Amino acid sequence: MTIKKSSIALVLGATLVFLTFGGVFAGETQKKLTSESVIETIMKRGKLKVGMSTFVPWAMRNKKGELIGFEIDVAKKVAEDMGVKIEFVPTAWSGIIPALIAGKFDVIIGGMSVKPQRNLTINFTAPYAHSGMGIAANKNLAGDLKWPEGYNSRSVTFTCRRGATSCSDIKEIWPKARLRQFDDDSLAFQEVINGNAHATLTSHPKPARWVYKHPEVLFMPSTENLTEGNESFGLRKGDPDALNFFSNWIMVNKSNGWLKERHNYWFKGMDWADQVDLK
Repeated sequence: MTIKKSSIALVLGATLVFLTFGGVFAGETQKKLTSESVIETIMKRGKLKVGMSTFVPWAMRNKKGELIGFEIDVAKKVAEDMGVKIEFVPTAWSGIIPALIAGKFDVIIGGMSVKPQRNLTINFTAPYAHSGMGIAANKNLAGDLKWPEGYNSRSVTFTCRRGATSCSDIKEIWPKARLRQFDDDSLAFQEVINGNAHATLTSHPKPARWVYKHPEVLFMPSTENLTEGNESFGLRKGDPDALNFFSNWIMVNKSNGWLKERHNYWFKGMDWADQVDLK
């Protein structure tokens, strides 16, 4: 209880300092931005609306149909610390940024990697997680391919989740390979399992879990991180108060170890596996 109260006080205190000095330096313009801040909207509404997309183990449905996962824990903790309720707004990943800009929800908490192109249209907080990309491949189709150069061929087909960082990573690492995109990550894996594609790229630890479930069909050509990610909250532009609050929330919960503990639970172990149907 003491840690929770001190965490809230630190975050809100940092936000108050920002608002005070922001008013001094920016005058009426800053007051207008403050009055339009999503933070004020959330507090008046009494509810935090979070845009997200299902992606194991970030966010997924358990056997009861309830949302669980690392992102779900994070979003619930943010709402709890703000003293408001939580509402999740499941959104197709390819349209999640336009939905944020259109005001469908307040913030994206969905394992979104910071990318310059994305940053042109939305703002990002400080990173709260760092994931790496891994690969799973079909044994029959890719078993004899030389790693990694053998995958850079027009005869090789990759799959990825539409709009995800993995799609752009594939194009950068293996520019000659063909690419098929799917709205759901499980569909991208299924295409490889069915023998219609050679490999798929996605964030760890998902490749290892799919290989564990389908050892007769899948293998990992490499267990190394092919890329290093920086995942952050996504926010609408023109709202410094929200950017400041959420970044400070991340700073506090990194410092007290809460984010690391939750990340380790979902990414370093399988204690949660019996809650879901891992296909």
